[in-house]
Amino acid sequence: MKFFAVINAAVLFVFGTARAADEYRQLVKVEALPMAPDGNFEFRKTKLYLLSDTVQSKFGGDLAKGAARDPSIGFERSYRLHGAVTGLDQRRLYGHYLDFFWRAKRPANVTVRLEYRQEKLRSFTQAREVAYANAKGSHKTAFAIIGDDFFSDGRILSWRCLLIEKGRVVAEDRSYLWR
Repeated sequence: MKFFAVINAAVLFVFGTARAADEYRQLVKVEALPMAPDGNFEFRKTKLYLLSDTVQSKFGGDLAKGAARDPSIGFERSYRLHGAVTGLDQRRLYGHYLDFFWRAKRPANVTVRLEYRQEKLRSFTQAREVAYANAKGSHKTAFAIIGDDFFSDGRILSWRCLLIEKGRVVAEDRSYLWR
């Protein structure tokens, strides 16, 4: 019996340490910050992915209807669902994945903030932050709105991502619907 307890603890340690996103801090209240664009900071690329219980083609059609399958979409789905064995495990991983690639040309304490609105919360804005001490060079910050956050509040309708240094917004990337 003790042997199985040790094996279970090891399995939980190995699989329990995998992260779907960076360690973030959820903000209770989102306050506007002054804009001070700085050429030393920039967003390079944004990768958005919605993982749901239905597999869709590249153009949004259902694959069951015979649409051509894009291999990259199948890979992303299997990558995000890796290790999810049961339906409950998979349900915990359903939601939005937002990856932001950015660069700092000089060392600085940078905070990456994702502000977003979800369909069931209407105009209520939520935010998550990840802090980087003495960041320089290229970085990737990953956010995931998955599981209960996704199912209880709905899909993300609009978002914006900010690079913040010393309480000022130095770079911004936003969705088309952000106002």
